[in-house]
Amino acid sequence: VSSSVNACVDVVLSGVKLLEALGLEPRDGKNHAVLSSGQDLGEAFTHFMERGAAAERFFSDAAAFRDIARTASEHPAAQLYVGGNAALIGQKLATNPDLKILLCGPVGPRLHKLLDDNVVVPPESMQERDEFHLILEYQAGEEWGQVRAPTANRFIFSHDLSNGALNMLEVFVSSLDEFQPDLVVLSGLHMMEGQSKEARQRRLMEAVASISDIPTDIPIHLELASMTDQDFMSNIMHQQVFPLVNSIGLNEQELLFLTQAASGPHASLGSWSGIPDVGVVSDILFWILKEHGKAAERASDLTRIHFHTLAYHILATVDGHWGNQAAAVAAGARAAGTQACATDTIDTSRVLLKAPREFLTSHTEAPAKISLNPDEPVVHWHREGISFHFTPVLVCKDPVRTVGLGDAISAEGLLYSEAYPQ
Repeated sequence: VSSSVNACVDVVLSGVKLLEALGLEPRDGKNHAVLSSGQDLGEAFTHFMERGAAAERFFSDAAAFRDIARTASEHPAAQLYVGGNAALIGQKLATNPDLKILLCGPVGPRLHKLLDDNVVVPPESMQERDEFHLILEYQAGEEWGQVRAPTANRFIFSHDLSNGALNMLEVFVSSLDEFQPDLVVLSGLHMMEGQSKEARQRRLMEAVASISDIPTDIPIHLELASMTDQDFMSNIMHQQVFPLVNSIGLNEQELLFLTQAASGPHASLGSWSGIPDVGVVSDILFWILKEHGKAAERASDLTRIHFHTLAYHILATVDGHWGNQAAAVAAGARAAGTQACATDTIDTSRVLLKAPREFLTSHTEAPAKISLNPDEPVVHWHREGISFHFTPVLVCKDPVRTVGLGDAISAEGLLYSEAYPQ
């Protein structure tokens, strides 16, 4: 298995502790689109802490960021983890002793130490310096100056240029000949949003050319992540990336953004209220595979979508291309419950069921009504040559760690998925 393209070190730390360590005084919150100083950081962190909202920002001053990252990573309360979707997926797959993982991404000395022994990093992928992503947490009721957080959440920032330019993609594709993987996992396209439109468009074309060079008998999975630019999403979907990959992984934010960007079904829905409606989700999944998936009249390889949200997962596949779907979707759900609670097996006292007990399978065609049966937790239905496998998730009540949960779910689902040779 090989995964590319984004890799970094996640430094997880209390935001208030970092601001204190940097000698910053509490000030009024202010939303900065880009951070260029410690003062900007303090104001932006305060702005989001006050609202209990999550946010992610780019820090533009390299030298200032380096100083802040050093203070954060050396803080006694800091925890350092493998970060970046590609590295997280690789790390999750590496827990299987029979797999060898090739990871291409900017890998510095700290990250190299954190990676599993089964993860091979080609020498061209090694950097002198790590790419740090700083994840500043705050707890519900925590105070900073006049501000009190209504709920717990996190503020993320980085000065990450090599991941943003997908610098390692060519290295990755050229090392596949030697490595000969059974599966390729791509991620990090969302990191390109920080670039100008022209640079991004050019880089996307180069990325597409590179991905096209991957031998067609190797299945390719693309893990999507949070994006804000509809044109860019639309490009990835229509012209370029979707037709080249066999499988995609995404969550409810990315799914809704996708249908809004391409005027698909339920595109007028502004946001989800509570648990995403199963019928709405499956209509959008159906549309993606019908409109952009493999078909006689279309040059596309896309035949699988693994959708994950907190309460349930759905694996949608075009018939004749994949097997073992029930086990794959169940394995992803089990990974969600164990990793969030940081336990080896599901601890029933620490999880709860949030999935709907009954639901409709569609809102655009005559739907089936499904009631969950605890004895058969994976539900299967079928629509015009596409199979849906649904499973509820046992949700951790007091999650220890949620960063990288989607990556762990997708990795585990891929591990159990059987791709039929075409």
